[in-house]
Amino acid sequence: MNADQVLMEIREVNLSYLMLAQSLIRSDREQALYRLGISEQAADRLASLSPAQVLKLASGNTLLCRMRIDDDLVWSLLTSHSKSANDSVTRLHANILMAGRHQEAA
Repeated sequence: MNADQVLMEIREVNLSYLMLAQSLIRSDREQALYRLGISEQAADRLASLSPAQVLKLASGNTLLCRMRIDDDLVWSLLTSHSKSANDSVTRLHANILMAGRHQEAA
């Protein structure tokens, strides 16, 4: 994959992310804040963007979304290959940890 292809894919991801974010915010704001891991202010800005502004933002060469999983515990909880009944408990634990981090950031 060459540099032009990488930039094109970043722009596609940015556009998809912005469109999804706006849709989530408009349909269920509280869920959007949690699922996107963004603040109230960021949600306000995203929701108010015009289509032209969305396209302009998406056309940059920097990825706009970020990885929310930033510690080993959450990574291991989400990537465990356990098929036991504890799998749902493990995922719930990871979601609780990420939700707590969302509240800390807000």
